[in-house]
Amino acid sequence: MKEQEKAEIKRLSDQLDALNHKEPALLESGDAEKLGELLKEKDKLLAEIERLKGVREQKLSLEAQKLQQLPFSRAITKKEQADMGGLKKAVRGIVVVHPMTALGREMGLKEMTGFAKKAF
Repeated sequence: MKEQEKAEIKRLSDQLDALNHKEPALLESGDAEKLGELLKEKDKLLAEIERLKGVREQKLSLEAQKLQQLPFSRAITKKEQADMGGLKKAVRGIVVVHPMTALGREMGLKEMTGFAKKAF
């Protein structure tokens, strides 16, 4: 689902970009009718992009809330990062969040963090 939303936002942004490139030519030609249609179309695209981004952020927020409700979390050491497979086998149900991912940025993480039901 995330990929579809991302692709849809990209498609709409591309359409908006194309309209932005057409605008100067229409301004020069003085065709008010076509310019009005172009501006209406731009407004519709902007509104839809904002709506999709809101839906995406809301889903991220739900995921962030679930992770923060888990009883245990701590930073992942360099040694554990090197053997991530071993860590995931040792701690069942661990979720590791990197600070550079959208979820990590939203949660305000400064370092790679693991969230789990049990202490690790």
